[in-house]
Amino acid sequence: MERPLEYLGDFRYPFNMSATEIADLCEVLPPEKREEVADFARFLIARQQDERWETLLADPKPRPRLDSFLSESSAEADEALDLTRL
Repeated sequence: MERPLEYLGDFRYPFNMSATEIADLCEVLPPEKREEVADFARFLIARQQDERWETLLADPKPRPRLDSFLSESSAEADEALDLTRL
């Protein structure tokens, strides 16, 4: 089955690519461009995780244990971290 193509500028790319296909494409890139591709992939992964946390935090359901922890934490005195006490 042929994959749908997405048009980007003058080029046509498969819309859904496997990791193997992406790795094969990266092999023909110079090392610095490979690193840029990897950095962008890491950025996208981190962004997905951020979006997941944003969804969790925006959920209106009550969280009594978290609310209790935040109240107790805010009531504690602010002091510098003493590494000798850890």
